[in-house]
Amino acid sequence: MGDQVHRFRLGLEDLASASFACSPLQETVLSLRMWTHPGKYVHQAPMFERIRPEFERLECAPLLRCLVASNRYVPDFLTPRPSTPFPEIQAELAVVRALPPERLRAELEPAFLPHDRQLPPLLAGGLADPPRLLAEIADALETYWVRCLAPEWWPRARSVLHADIVHRSRVLAERGAAALFQDLDPRLLWRDGVLTIRRDWGDGDSDIVVGGRGLVFTPTFFARGAITNISDESPPVINYPARGQATMAGPAAPPPTRRALEQLIGAPKARLLAMLDEPVSTTELARRLGVTPGAVSQHLSVLAGTRLVNRARHGRMVLYVRSPLADELLR
Repeated sequence: MGDQVHRFRLGLEDLASASFACSPLQETVLSLRMWTHPGKYVHQAPMFERIRPEFERLECAPLLRCLVASNRYVPDFLTPRPSTPFPEIQAELAVVRALPPERLRAELEPAFLPHDRQLPPLLAGGLADPPRLLAEIADALETYWVRCLAPEWWPRARSVLHADIVHRSRVLAERGAAALFQDLDPRLLWRDGVLTIRRDWGDGDSDIVVGGRGLVFTPTFFARGAITNISDESPPVINYPARGQATMAGPAAPPPTRRALEQLIGAPKARLLAMLDEPVSTTELARRLGVTPGAVSQHLSVLAGTRLVNRARHGRMVLYVRSPLADELLR
């Protein structure tokens, strides 16, 4: 079946209230694709190979794997639309646990039946006792988060996701909605109050009137392009590939800097400026440079005091980005 289109019709109120969110549960669920479809998300592969032994030790690993269909779909109820910009995963898991058990079959089947023609045996058998299956799924996701993702992967991933949102917010403020949607993904088209996304599932084109429900955008590491819910009845949300994913594969050499700039402000500060073409946290900069966060903070304080970097607070995190003055200096 060829590409179909999903149209979101946005009024002025909807456009004004469009927002971004960073969902740890979304990334937990979508990261299960690393175990079912290896090789699809190359920038995450090095760290997930380090995580693999712990994942394989999980008793719930078979259940977690079967939550992903052969075409990489996951049931919508596992990734509820964030109600705040930075939800805690426990609050998101509470939404999953609150699903009426009698709805569980109807939530699972749209993810599996159109392509796989059947539910995975673990899920099909578990539906004999929907409340128990729902609890087992939520508990498995929580265990996976605590043992595999939260210790090392999420702190780094969160920094990249927050930096992405700061960048998108700047694009929206400086260049408007059309530029934002094109910047998110080429498959998104904004024209005359309609945001169109191409998709390869469903029974035909769909037309959704957002109607004051708001539209939330969430960056992810586990999508090859912009995607939305399977069901048109779900609250409107669009997931899109996060910027800066290559930094998750491991430290990269800082961009080269001109010797004249190093002589002017010192080599460490010159390297920092070269790296700050998009918002980055102190911790992430320290990781990329292989130095302590304290050392980075000292240099950033000087650069901020001379108006060469700007600070942007995003939730609890402070991100740094090159100022226009620094852009001129580097040129």
